[in-house]
Amino acid sequence: MSASNMKFEKIRSLFSGKHVLIAFSGGVDSTVLAHIAGKSAAKSKLLTIDSITFPRTELQAAEDVAKELGIELEIIQVDELSNEDLVKNPVDRCYHCKKELASVWLSTAKKLNMDIVVDGTNASEMDGHRPGAKALEEAGVLSPFRDEGITKEEIRAYAREVGLSVADRPSMACLSSRFPYGTEITEDRVRKIDRVENEVKELFGIQCVRARFHGDLVRIEVGREEREKLFDGCKLDKLHELAKAVGFKYVTVDAFGYRTGAMNEVLDS
Repeated sequence: MSASNMKFEKIRSLFSGKHVLIAFSGGVDSTVLAHIAGKSAAKSKLLTIDSITFPRTELQAAEDVAKELGIELEIIQVDELSNEDLVKNPVDRCYHCKKELASVWLSTAKKLNMDIVVDGTNASEMDGHRPGAKALEEAGVLSPFRDEGITKEEIRAYAREVGLSVADRPSMACLSSRFPYGTEITEDRVRKIDRVENEVKELFGIQCVRARFHGDLVRIEVGREEREKLFDGCKLDKLHELAKAVGFKYVTVDAFGYRTGAMNEVLDS
């Protein structure tokens, strides 16, 4: 048995005989976690939090992947923008967000008589500024991939091996991550960002995109291997008009492309 297989086997052992609630986004991490639970737990259930910061396209994707897995999905609506600590967008915003989500996950697990709550945080995500992981650990939410040292690429390899549709799906982060720290997060601003990202995907056929909010300016990051798709003058004109229509004065393309934690770069400067 390979080292990677041994790590996944430990998760199967963790789930064996238990009722497992999976914090589910429909991304590759939570989908693989759900697949393992579906094969090894006594009972498994998926829980998706629907909020203003969860892109509409991602919600539909989560429902589709749940059907693919054949595991029951529960969707709970949460008004994240009622949380002042999130709206103010401090450097530890993700801590306050995950703390609130963990509370919902755990209360739901108790109501459903589930034994444990797990999320898909993996070992590749533990570098840099990660206050959300601290909140989950404090709350008692388990992150088996992180604990077993399983990386994103190992998770994708597992997904390909078992034929999951999400194997190569780009990573997703909540829309709150599009705002510089200290910039207030409002419903109107979140909807603007969501619309611009959807427009980029539709116009250019791009899978990985982040629209970063900078006041009157929106900065577009796309996957580094997808950057060349942006250089279509007519489509750029359409993007500019859409961005103006939703309230931005300027649109710029980040030459370096998408990278995880781009908004944390100011913390290292």
